[in-house]
Amino acid sequence: MKLTAFTDYSLRVLIYLAAEPERRVTIMEVTTAFDISENHLTKVVHFLGKHGWIATVRGKGGGMRLAMPATEISIGKVVRDTEGAAMPAECFSDEASDCAIVSCCQLKGVLREAVHAFYAVLDRHTLADITKNRAALTSILRFRRPAVVTEAGRV
Repeated sequence: MKLTAFTDYSLRVLIYLAAEPERRVTIMEVTTAFDISENHLTKVVHFLGKHGWIATVRGKGGGMRLAMPATEISIGKVVRDTEGAAMPAECFSDEASDCAIVSCCQLKGVLREAVHAFYAVLDRHTLADITKNRAALTSILRFRRPAVVTEAGRV
């Protein structure tokens, strides 16, 4: 099963925030760290905030951080919410299928089982589980942050 870019970016934002949970982070930092379009990331951040995974503050000194401990963020839940209904094949759609064997095909049941197995694995893991290597994540991402210029003009 291939995840959408939206889900990928959502997970990257959460990983970035979990790497340094005490720090407020800007969209520009994440954009720079992962080379993602600011426009796409703005939509992702809005979605994550709306679903309660991150807290955002607008304006000067604003930014985002996790809205709950990483131990409470289920990877399976994030993927379900960002992906929507699992549609591994045309026959999973509510619309009529054009497939000639839809009335007797056994593949749909196999694919349904595979999707359940996929989510069962994701449900066993939290954001904390996949960011246990915070020191390594932080050291890599620190070098990819945009330079901060102070009022005095110093970095």
